[in-house]
Amino acid sequence: MTDLSRAVWRKATASYANAGCVEVAANLGDVIAVRDSARPADGALVVESPAFAALIADLKSGRFDI
Repeated sequence: MTDLSRAVWRKATASYANAGCVEVAANLGDVIAVRDSARPADGALVVESPAFAALIADLKSGRFDI
């Protein structure tokens, strides 16, 4: 289990002030944590950094229809 007590959470600059958004903590070494900013107490998804980087690359390339 990853200790998230030192996580530094960042929210997208394009997020709305009163709306939920995804927050990311990338200061945890070899893992990235992702959580819902509207429900931080519900926990976080923790993935290895290479897997997260691959997801971001796929999103930027348009691989997913979102």
